[in-house]
Amino acid sequence: MNKVLVQTIGLTKNFKDRKRGVIEAVKDVTFEAHSGEIFGLLGPNGAGKTTALRILATILKPTAGTATIAGYDVVRDPDSVRRSLGFLSNDTGLYGRLSAREMIIYFGKLYGMDSDRIEARLKELCDLLDMSEFLNRRCGKLSSGQKQKVSISRTIVHDPPVLILDEPTTGLDVLAARNIVSFIRTARDQGKCVLLSTHIMGEAERLCDRIGIIHNGVMTAVGTRDELFDRFNADELETVFLRAVGEAA
Repeated sequence: MNKVLVQTIGLTKNFKDRKRGVIEAVKDVTFEAHSGEIFGLLGPNGAGKTTALRILATILKPTAGTATIAGYDVVRDPDSVRRSLGFLSNDTGLYGRLSAREMIIYFGKLYGMDSDRIEARLKELCDLLDMSEFLNRRCGKLSSGQKQKVSISRTIVHDPPVLILDEPTTGLDVLAARNIVSFIRTARDQGKCVLLSTHIMGEAERLCDRIGIIHNGVMTAVGTRDELFDRFNADELETVFLRAVGEAA
């Protein structure tokens, strides 16, 4: 059986707002994801997906509950968590004056990799993501799809077992999005655990081995596509989603 690499138990995150008081962004979320699996976190904008992922990436601390990445607790052992995952947010920036190559090397050094390992990994990533054409071009001169490939490369240069991807195809054209989808499938086939946040129904249905639906901070359903279809008496994911969040399908 595939190893549990991401686990949350009762994960909760509250924020205080002067006008609205306490805002419950994530409420008692419990799920697990495994090696060799793409787990989709599906929900509308503002559902709590990004907050949950930022807790897993140790950017935010939970108000309550626990979470582990590759067995490491996100609060008690954040350094080990960061070494075990690659986190790609939907607003990841690049240094425009650095080339794609320099950008990846820079992050390899931040992860404590030696020069030989960085160069070997750089070649692997160049082949995997087809970057040879623009590897020596400044990031500020790259297209959106090329920038996303560099962002992914810097995220996974240390070859972590867990990838957290927050809406990685948002804003990309069809061809660029297709390349990223291909990469995600390859990562899964290599035995990595991929936690994919998206609000695109078709993307979730095509890619994900299991799906968790989150709405207003609450995980309303978790299962494979077929399990969700059976539970909600549906034959498409959009219908499942609408019923899971309590709207008329």
